[in-house]
Order: sequence, then C-alpha cells, then structure tokens
Amino acid sequence: MFTPDSPRLVIDFGNTLAKVAVFKNRQTIEVFSIEHVNIEQFTALANKYHFQNCIVSSVTTIPAEIRDFLEQHFHFTELDHHTPIPVKNLYKTPETLGKDRLAAVVGAFCFFPATNCLVIDAGTCITFDFLDNQGNYHGGAISPGVNLRFKALHTFTSRLPLISSKNFEGIIGKTSEESILSGVLNGTVAEMKCTIHAYTEIYPDLQVVLTGGDMIFFETKLKSNIFATPNLVLVGLNEILNFNAVK
Repeated sequence: MFTPDSPRLVIDFGNTLAKVAVFKNRQTIEVFSIEHVNIEQFTALANKYHFQNCIVSSVTTIPAEIRDFLEQHFHFTELDHHTPIPVKNLYKTPETLGKDRLAAVVGAFCFFPATNCLVIDAGTCITFDFLDNQGNYHGGAISPGVNLRFKALHTFTSRLPLISSKNFEGIIGKTSEESILSGVLNGTVAEMKCTIHAYTEIYPDLQVVLTGGDMIFFETKLKSNIFATPNLVLVGLNEILNFNAVK
C-alpha cells in the first residue's frame, strides 16, 4: 500500500546515464548514477529499503529485462504523455515531448508553485522550458549540449581536435583547443544569458531553475536569480508518483 512515507524507487534513463533514487515522501534517501543498469542493483535496493512502488522515465529504450523485473516486482509507473501530472501540459505534440523535460518542469513546480519558471537542463542537450505561475507548461527550446558541440566540431571538420575539458577562462583562445573552448563555452553561456533575458523581459519575476550534468559549470557563469539542483528530474518523477497515488 502506498503512503507518503513509503520508500519508492525513481529511475531516469538518460542519453548517457541512468539516475536512480530512493525517496520517502519528498526526501531523497539515496541517489546515484550508473552507465549500465542490472537487475542485481535493483534487487539490492529493494532488499535494503523494501519499497513497493516504482516510477521510470526514459528518453531511450528501457532494457527489456529491466522493464520485466520492475513490472513483476513493484507497482510500476512509466511516465508518458498520458500520465496524470500536477501541471497542465500545453505542448502541442505531447507525445513527442521528452519525458525528462516534463519531469524537470514538475520538479520546478514542486520547488516553486505559483511562480513563472524557466527550467534549464544542461545535459546532452540543453533544454529551456517555461512554466507559468498558473501551473501551465508551454514548451521551450532544445539546443546542443556542450559535449555535442565539441563532437560536432571534431566530426564535421578534418583537423579540429575532440575536446573534453571545460576548463577555460577568458575570451581569446591562443591555440586551436583554447579557441574551441572559448567558442563553445562562451557561446553557450551567451545563449543561456540571452534566453534568460528574453524571458525576463516578458516575466520580470522569472525564477530560473538550473539542472543537468553541466549545471556546476554554468551556475558560476550566470548572474541571474538561479536556483540550481542536480536532481530536478528525479524530484519531478517522485512528485508525479505522489500525485498519482492520491488520485
């Protein structure tokens, strides 16, 4: 039986990693990221926390053996565009909306109800999503993430190196590597600042919520009123599970 204090398993299958968390109500008990999930990991968690409910979001294909295990052993919910959520989804093609984007918006709503929010998820892609102060999700924008930009420059040119570092300060790159770092990193920061400014012109009380794998890098570069949290998607998934449990 689901109660607010019941432990529950929350899983976000991303493009590169799976993030796994155990929640009690809105409290995060344990959270970690893994590249390759397996049944033994979830069995160990279930034995440790004795949860009965599980919610999963995925922007890729969930491994069949993992899906079968979760469906057989827990009350299993997979987030899709039919799942009831605590915000109103005004996206014109909800079936094409990334589940991580939707969960992140719900996470922002959990932290900032009745607030105009711009959610920036700096991961494989950089997504911008707007939630108004009436709880209406409108949509946003998708842009290549930092690593995608590095890979594109390397893949579609004959001599530019593949960069993995994000350690660069200043504007002028004095080597090819530094020039790529300057162009990609400063260009991405400028893109974020410009987007934030455009939204703030319309919504002066805008709350910016930042998350994603590159969150720490951008948090120090943006001067706006930023609330940064690394597990926004997991928080949103947990909130969706709570919302469905009380319906």
